[in-house]
Amino acid sequence: MISKEQKQKIITEFGKNPNDTGSVEVQIALITDRIRYLTEHLRSNKKDHSSKRGLLKLVGQRRNLLRYYQKKNLEAYRTLIAKLGLRK
Repeated sequence: MISKEQKQKIITEFGKNPNDTGSVEVQIALITDRIRYLTEHLRSNKKDHSSKRGLLKLVGQRRNLLRYYQKKNLEAYRTLIAKLGLRK
């Protein structure tokens, strides 16, 4: 799980103000961080199927948010995925 400090760092980096936890950019960044954590966890715990299910749910949630953000603001979407390193 991500620590409070790491979460706050992500919020200040991607949010419009330090208390901005609901904007799409912040939500996508937080979900991406959780996905990376779970991916590392599953590399060492291959039989943890409940965590794998949670990972797949997070990936779907992030995909939906990214699709929404792409329709809403294409340029900001491109900068966000470049900053997060999602697409190659």
